[in-house]
Amino acid sequence: MAYYAEHAQQLKQELAAAVPIDELRRLHEKRPLLHALLATGNVAALAVAAVAIVRFDRWYLWLPFAVVAGFAIFDFTVLLHEVVHRAVVQQSSEALYRVLGLMYAVPSGISASQFTRWHLDHHAALGSDLEDPKRHYLSPKQNARWLKALYFTPALFPIYFRAAAKEAASYEPALRRRIAVERSATILFQLGVLFVIALVGGWFIAFKLYVVPVFFVFPIAFALNRLGQHYDIDPGDPAKWSTLMKGSWFWDVAYLFSNYHLEHHYFPGVPFYNLPRLQKLLAPFYEKRGMAARGYGELVWNWLALNRKPHSNWESGPASAPVPAPPSL
Repeated sequence: MAYYAEHAQQLKQELAAAVPIDELRRLHEKRPLLHALLATGNVAALAVAAVAIVRFDRWYLWLPFAVVAGFAIFDFTVLLHEVVHRAVVQQSSEALYRVLGLMYAVPSGISASQFTRWHLDHHAALGSDLEDPKRHYLSPKQNARWLKALYFTPALFPIYFRAAAKEAASYEPALRRRIAVERSATILFQLGVLFVIALVGGWFIAFKLYVVPVFFVFPIAFALNRLGQHYDIDPGDPAKWSTLMKGSWFWDVAYLFSNYHLEHHYFPGVPFYNLPRLQKLLAPFYEKRGMAARGYGELVWNWLALNRKPHSNWESGPASAPVPAPPSL
């Protein structure tokens, strides 16, 4: 039995009692047109941001659109996540899911096959220091502010790909070959896009349109999203092995509902657009267990200023290092 399934049997029974079966059926309903609408909206946001970045010369005009573009690029991984959980169409179609997976993986330069294996292993081994590949390979092993801050910078890319390579070393040869082909293809595509932009518009346009969104905004979107997943937890309670986040229309839009990560781990088959409804239905369950919802600002403060350790209880545990005094004015 997988690590999470073994430790969450009682939790699963409690969750089944907390959500009426009819509601649960409705929550699991897949609406392909809604998924397509959200995916199209993400593409449109990226396209509009790109036009604005090219058109505006002053940094305070184009930079906000670069932020939008960077988050839109990140959100393709959220769409890929829906593919991994087969949460797009009612009738499973391996060919369709394969095509969608490859399409959604290209903007962030990752391998769809590795993302799938990595993520499903993460679900199966949630709570384990060694078996969960995200926790074992990607979480910072040294609880130092400078190291944790690097995840919000372009250093994220070598950190991530190093972690992915370590995990892939344990895969069967056929899967490793497929991952290598997919990753090479997506990286070549990314380099081609950068070259074409620079050739047509010049290197300043390439800097605004590609370098800033991909190398500077994407890491912030990635690291902030991950901060709201499994860093502030209660290791002794499987119900709290993910972080309960406050519902917010802003973050629903910015992260395509991937900010409801706790609810997702409770019911992985629920499509992302139904997760806000699921959180509302689980409100009595959270209240009964004394679970307080967090905000991203609160998490950043605990993570960097208070230097909390990853995968620990931030509510009851002390800061692992003295809090820096604010600068005197």
